[in-house]
Parts: sequence; C-alpha cells; structure tokens
Amino acid sequence: MLAIIGAGNVGTALGSAWRAKDYDVVYGVLDPEKPKYNTLPRGSVMRGPAAASGAAVVVLATPWLVTEAAIRGLGDLKGKIVIDCTNPLAIGPQGLHLALGYDTSGGERVATWAAGASVFKTLNHIGAKNMAAAAEFDHQPVMFVAGDDAARKPEVMRLVSDLGFAAVDAGPLRAGRLLEPLAMLWIELALNRGQGHDFAFALARRG
Repeated sequence: MLAIIGAGNVGTALGSAWRAKDYDVVYGVLDPEKPKYNTLPRGSVMRGPAAASGAAVVVLATPWLVTEAAIRGLGDLKGKIVIDCTNPLAIGPQGLHLALGYDTSGGERVATWAAGASVFKTLNHIGAKNMAAAAEFDHQPVMFVAGDDAARKPEVMRLVSDLGFAAVDAGPLRAGRLLEPLAMLWIELALNRGQGHDFAFALARRG
C-alpha cells in the first residue's frame, strides 16, 4: 500500500496515476471530513497516522513549512520507504527561493525527522499536473531518484517508472542538494520565463 501524506495538487495527481496502475493508494490528511476530499475514492482518505501505519511506502506531498510536523505526527516510520516529493521553498525579498542548500537539502532533513526510514528524494522537479501525464510528452520526461538505501532503490525506481517517467539514479540522498535547485529552475521557467506549466526535463543521448 502507498500512503500519500497530503491530498493537494501533487498528492492527488500521484495518487490517481498510481491507482491507474493498480496500486492500492490511501491519503493521510489532518481532517478527512473536509468536503474537498469528497472527490477522492471512498474510504481512501484518513488521518495521517492511520494511513502510514498500514503502508510500506509513505509519500510526502506536503508544503515544506508543515512537513516536519506532518512526519512527526505519523508515528514510527522505521523500516518504511519514504518518498520525499517536497521542496524547501520560502518567500524572501526577491520572491520564491530555496530555504536550504547547498550544504544540506530538504531530503536530508526529512531523513533526520523520519528516523529509521529509507528516504528518497524524487518527484520534486516537475509541475503537479504533469505527474499524472508523463505519457503525454513528445519525449519521455526524466525523473531523478536520490537515496542511500541501494537495496530498496529499485522499488522506488519502479514506482517512478510506472508513472511514465524515465527513472534515473541520481546517487545518494545528498544529491537532493542538486535536485531541489532543479525544481527551482522548473518553477522559474514556468512562472517567469514563458514556458508555462506543460513541460518537463528529459535526457537526450547521442546516437
């Protein structure tokens, strides 16, 4: 079972895409009774601890400012895979920027909060509505995966590939220091450089 923590744009896009591939998906939220969750499959929305307790994989799709509290509220995550889709974004005098880097990353912070879990940084450097539409691009979009648990990384790579992305191993979790600025580049191109939201990064090879 996959437990997606957060049912906003990112969480619901990922959930619908994985459900389409026959994964069992539940959503963990603070208040499952909110009317906005009525569009999600019946019985799939519950409080975070209940969602995480029965899941082998926990997917973080929360705003950065509430991510630490969300993780600490889930209970014991030891032995679980935690996929960190967040980006440590903050607002400053010049607008949106990364609150962390380059000597650490949001993914590394998540690993300290989710003690004993196998944490992977991925699904963070593309817009939310593209996460369920990877097959619609004229070139297969790339999705980098960073994490320290080599034994369990293939499982995460498979989950990413099943969404339609070309999953590429980006190395250890500290590579999140590179992937989070890549997300910032996507945001800059989308919001300020006229690219719109319907684009993704891809790997091109000669020959």
